[in-house]
Amino acid sequence: MATDLAIGIDIGGTGIKGAVVDLSTGKLVSDRKKVATPEGGRPADILEATDDLLAELDQASGAALPLGVCFPAVVKHGRTLSAANISHEWIGLPAETLFEKRFGREIHFINDADAAGYAESRYGAAAGAEGLVILATLGTGIGSAFIYDGILVPNTELGHLEIDGVNAETRAAYSAMERESLSWTEWAARLQRYFSVVEALFSPDLFVVGGGVSKHHQEFLPLLDLGTPIVPAVHRNNAGILGAATLATR
Repeated sequence: MATDLAIGIDIGGTGIKGAVVDLSTGKLVSDRKKVATPEGGRPADILEATDDLLAELDQASGAALPLGVCFPAVVKHGRTLSAANISHEWIGLPAETLFEKRFGREIHFINDADAAGYAESRYGAAAGAEGLVILATLGTGIGSAFIYDGILVPNTELGHLEIDGVNAETRAAYSAMERESLSWTEWAARLQRYFSVVEALFSPDLFVVGGGVSKHHQEFLPLLDLGTPIVPAVHRNNAGILGAATLATR
């Protein structure tokens, strides 16, 4: 049965958050629920914590709605092939099947940056954009998402590009700015190098910059000189929830 409502859950290294989403507007129609990610991020513990969160959301919605879950890992055919800030026990697990068995319903399992990018393409900074949109989330690492004419191309992982002999995110993620006490100008120079390489490789039509630091976009985006328009994300902390919920019905 078609529905305009779905649940999105965003699992991260420090917190698990979720809400009921109106898919026609991209608005949250429940309170955003959040629990701490269990220490160590092991599969059984995350399943337990997510189950508790989902029970609250099911109660809020009064129904077992379509469910999408986004996760800090490469996700291919329902398997988690990497693990960022969670236990390495996730690597190689049939995670989607594990969650479906635990929750007793079908779910859609997706990488967290891909979910955020899809949300921005449907309801945010890239709504209506044509051609190739590349979302980059700047945080502990650099997540990425490719959206081409509204279609998600998953698991791009552009934070792991080797640029000048190093993994790009080790120099250009927001965590590098904090770790090395860089000024906005110094950090922007590293972002310039990163986005210039990505631009040369993929010739995008639009860059969207997400992550919590995007709320300070006026401090660093104007310092970048690119041929491609670059804009801040709209949904930031809710983007994963929105994207996971929307993809749950597709």
